[in-house]
Amino acid sequence: MSCSELSQDQITEMAIAVLRATNDGNGLAPVDLAIIELAVNRRLDSSGLVRFAELHENATKPGGYTAPWLFAIEHLTIDQHRHILWKGIAVEHFDHAVWQRPGWRERMRADADAVAARCRQLEAEGIQPTMATVTDW
Repeated sequence: MSCSELSQDQITEMAIAVLRATNDGNGLAPVDLAIIELAVNRRLDSSGLVRFAELHENATKPGGYTAPWLFAIEHLTIDQHRHILWKGIAVEHFDHAVWQRPGWRERMRADADAVAARCRQLEAEGIQPTMATVTDW
């Protein structure tokens, strides 16, 4: 069965499975939570349904959900509370998307690059990146 042939009941069941597998969605990256919302509200086109099916597969695999890298920066993710995580540990907090002033995406990308560089630097020095160690510079 292709993704375009999924019934709304099947989509709902898949969404519930994703939410159950990710602590009621609290473990999902914001972009993935948005996919769930769009799916249950019947707002996905065919490419969105493919992305939803991929999310379902990711969240329900034996190893558990793997969050996407923030801006494709390895080891950097973001959670629902806008905490920036390095290898799963909160190291910064971003509000860029909340205020959405012109150029916010570019500033957020630049800040994410800087946070990742700081985390790599700390690790090279044998220091665990944390909220305190990353923001103390």
